[in-house]
Amino acid sequence: MLGFARRAGRTALTTCAHRGPLRVQKALYPEGPEVCQAIILHPPGGIVGGDTLDIAVAAAAGAHALLTTPGAGKWYRSGGRQASQCLRVEIAAGAAVEWLPQETIVFDGAEAGMQTRVDLAAGAVYCGWEILCLGRTASGERFSQGRLALSTRIEQSGRPLWVERGSLRGGSPWLDAAAGLGGLPVSGTLLLAGRPVEPEWLAACRAVPLTAGLRAGVTALPGVLVARCLGPAGEPAREWLTEVWRRLRPLALAREAVPPRIWST
Repeated sequence: MLGFARRAGRTALTTCAHRGPLRVQKALYPEGPEVCQAIILHPPGGIVGGDTLDIAVAAAAGAHALLTTPGAGKWYRSGGRQASQCLRVEIAAGAAVEWLPQETIVFDGAEAGMQTRVDLAAGAVYCGWEILCLGRTASGERFSQGRLALSTRIEQSGRPLWVERGSLRGGSPWLDAAAGLGGLPVSGTLLLAGRPVEPEWLAACRAVPLTAGLRAGVTALPGVLVARCLGPAGEPAREWLTEVWRRLRPLALAREAVPPRIWST
């Protein structure tokens, strides 16, 4: 459980409780006292069948927190046992939370479930992304067996803004279908929710160039901006989403983008 609150112009990490190995090492302030950057560390480095990660984040009024991870997350072959991650985020009025983990590698044979639930008060903002790599692309591994279940729900003042559920089965023809993933093993989604999407936000995001066989699109919905990409590897997807975030953050959150230093190590 992580809690952030604004105190004397500073976002402070006021609650940091954990059970098991999942923890935050330190609150960081590379962009000044108003934004707290925190790195969520899972020392085992990967998730195996039977593991459950439960992450709860609460930001009080006026607080601004950015959370990331020190490296790629790994969902190992499970042997049939289910593993899961549940992320719950509560954001009070005038607060903002950015959830920007590094990519998630889903090994062939993994049985995994990822759930995200975000509750926004009026005037609150959430910006989060997820980068999924199906199989270890660097070694040519394909996601030929296993299953990844996905669920994301974002509400503001009790009103749904974004509800999405998906199921990716290893070896499914849908992974190669033109209407599906088109044979590309990496997908990325960035969501910014809580404020009306301005035309200049869309223009700035759509102007980000595509490289290395990447396919991408940016869409405006009521109260939600959606940026998606498909690609052959994790690096180009991460670079594109990072550049979208760099251009979007000053417009939507009135702050220049300051990437966490851990992304460069």
